[in-house]
Amino acid sequence: MTDVVGKLWGFCNTLRHDGINYGDYIEQLTYLLFLKLAKERGVSVPKGCDWDTLMSKSGTDLMEHYQEVLRKLGDKKVVGEGSLLGEIFAGAQSRFREPVNLKKLINMIDGEEWAALDVDLKAEAYEGLLQKFAAEQKGAGQYFTPREAIRAVVRVMRPDFRVSGEFTIHDPACGTGGFLIGAYEWILSQTREGAALNDAQKRRLQNETFSGAEIVLETKRLALMNLYLHEIVTEIYYGDSLAEGPHTSKRYDCVLTNPPFGTKGAGGAPDRGDFTVPTSNKQLNFVQHVMNVLKPGGRAAMVVPDNVLFEDGAGKKVRRLLMEDCDLHTILRLPIGTFSPYSPGVKANIIFFRKGLPTEEVWVYDLRTNVEKVTKGHPLTASYFAEFEAAYGTDPNGHPREGRVETERFKRFSRDDIRTRDDNLDVFWLRDESLESGEDLPDPETIVSEIRTCLQTAQDALDEMSLLLENGG
Repeated sequence: MTDVVGKLWGFCNTLRHDGINYGDYIEQLTYLLFLKLAKERGVSVPKGCDWDTLMSKSGTDLMEHYQEVLRKLGDKKVVGEGSLLGEIFAGAQSRFREPVNLKKLINMIDGEEWAALDVDLKAEAYEGLLQKFAAEQKGAGQYFTPREAIRAVVRVMRPDFRVSGEFTIHDPACGTGGFLIGAYEWILSQTREGAALNDAQKRRLQNETFSGAEIVLETKRLALMNLYLHEIVTEIYYGDSLAEGPHTSKRYDCVLTNPPFGTKGAGGAPDRGDFTVPTSNKQLNFVQHVMNVLKPGGRAAMVVPDNVLFEDGAGKKVRRLLMEDCDLHTILRLPIGTFSPYSPGVKANIIFFRKGLPTEEVWVYDLRTNVEKVTKGHPLTASYFAEFEAAYGTDPNGHPREGRVETERFKRFSRDDIRTRDDNLDVFWLRDESLESGEDLPDPETIVSEIRTCLQTAQDALDEMSLLLENGG
């Protein structure tokens, strides 16, 4: 595992002088790795686009042939509408300037029998590169949710596709596909790595259970390849989940997602007839979107920043709507640094809810106050979530067990309790020992993150006022 990632990543460093950055490198690797796997698995590709033909070329002939291969494979007229080839190679361009570097990468990939590797090995090798990319590139972490957090969410959600013949799992902001893969790996762990499934169930699991959406074309490509390496072939909708489109009419049994934080790319309120609360706040709109795309009785786990829990105006309206239409039964306050090294100071939570029943009580688990900050030297591990998972409790259908017990970190708040707080869900009760001692005050990254949250909250309020004025309010 480490050798494969190290070899591929090491070569990336030698390409930087050729103008190829980390993201470009993984993108080019995606194209070439798919073609190598197509040869090993006997997948048909258009004439002249096969791996052996690519291997036979060198110099400028190789550069020209490679560009032509990318063009053909991304042409829906050549590969067919809805083809995985067309999805992965859509808009593909070569980023290589020097033929010798392209040839070296091709030879390196050719030196491995990828299909012969255990699926976890080659998939983890690819995910290892994605994680390195997220760590190296500022902002890339929005596409990469920490895997230990994903696994903890999946373990308590128990997204077992066997409960019905049409069970579906969706991520409307899928990034590189982490939540979908986490759910798939959990299902395998519950079925003796698939041995307990019949042929029809295996086909449905690999081809009909999962779907996602991604607004960045290059990231969608990485997600498709990542899923393919895990033997999942699925639809990833390319576009903005918050915009109107065919994706808004589909409904799912389980939604697992970590929508992008911040205001980048935000404009006015989305033109969506099914959004009850008009707002330009992306996170609040994602909450509305997830509520709408869930089937009645469907369940969701969603990462949200702190301001979603306490913002006034549209924020309060969305929270009230959520608690009216869904059972918002659990909130997990994540440790500081959960998204290190991508966004180390971000304060975030995971909200768990079920559509179709109003909220009667909200259980809040504080995994932040007096919890050691996640850092490079103290990484996020499964042990962080062990007590939360035990306290959460899950029945065989994936619903929270009755008879939860309050602990120092896990508290129950009735709907009336929340109402007396003016529907502010940013609930905490533990005394922060670091503030009392004065010896371990918040570090600059955390302080900057809190300032950003305050600024974003103020910006959201201004945007909301502007929206009201535009509408004559």
